[in-house]
Amino acid sequence: MSDQTVSKEEGVREALRAVIDPEIGMNIIELGLIRDMEIHEDRAHITMIMTTPFCPYAPQLLEQSRRTAQEYLKVPTTIEMGLELWDPSMMEDGAADDWGLF
Repeated sequence: MSDQTVSKEEGVREALRAVIDPEIGMNIIELGLIRDMEIHEDRAHITMIMTTPFCPYAPQLLEQSRRTAQEYLKVPTTIEMGLELWDPSMMEDGAADDWGLF
């Protein structure tokens, strides 16, 4: 992976901090919901999971995340919901402290 790709991924992750899970009140990066990102010159693809399998906000969170990444990257972006089960250990370091989990 080139340095340019890494910086683009970092930039997308920063942009995605604006996407907040309305039930938990934390952003999707803090929660560790973005599981994979493929960024190409002409397109991008993101794999994202939800905190619960039946999250009522899943369609809105997926679309808001896709749109935010696409606006940042300026290339067509697709998103898919991964099947991996979320657990609090996926959260960014220190994010769980604010949540009172550990």
